Order: sequence, then structure tokens, then C-alpha cells
Amino acid sequence: QVQLVESGGGLVQAGGSLRLSCAASGSIFRIADMGWYRQAPGNQRELVARITSGGSTDYEDSVKGRFTISRDNAKKAVYLQMNGLKPEDTAVYYCNLNVLRVDYWGKGTLVTVSS
Repeated sequence: QVQLVESGGGLVQAGGSLRLSCAASGSIFRIADMGWYRQAPGNQRELVARITSGGSTDYEDSVKGRFTISRDNAKKAVYLQMNGLKPEDTAVYYCNLNVLRVDYWGKGTLVTVSS
């Protein structure tokens, strides 16, 4: 059974920073690819960043240079450091775990960036 719990969201002014955390349960974390997705009101869920089990990373173009994804296999955790936040980053951010083409999702954490 895989459970993902996000934390770290909140209200921040434009230009500020937040660090999102996702804690995973289960024994498959080490072999799973992890990702952060977001969904703004009226929009589809989109990939923000992902990190493979081997540590390779990939970012959505609008967050490159501002966001950094990382993982700690010993803690079964994945992080998203968000700097230079913009109002358009406002969304619910979801943690994703993908293993053997099966997706697991957290319930999300709200990030609100005020202008």
C-alpha cells in the first residue's frame, strides 16, 4: 500500500520561496519515479518536475531555474524547492509516485502566491 502525504504549502508573496515535502509509505519508493504536479482552478493537472529513481530530473519550462526537485531515499521523501514564486504558480500541488506504470497520488497542498 502506497500513501503519499504532501506538506509545505501556504500563502507567500511574489518573489518568495516555499519548500514542499512529500512523505511516502511502502517499500517501493527507492525504485519509483517521483513527480510534482499542479492544478490551478479551471486548468488541467500539469507536470511541474520529476525525478527518476536514478536521480535524473526534468522540469516544466516555466519553472526551470526557479524550482528544484530532490529526493531522499532513506527518508522516503521528495521535495520541491520553489524560489522566485509568481502569482501564476498558484495551484494545488500534488505528489506523484510512478512505479511499473502505476500512478499513486497524494491529496495535494495549496500554494497561493499573492502579487
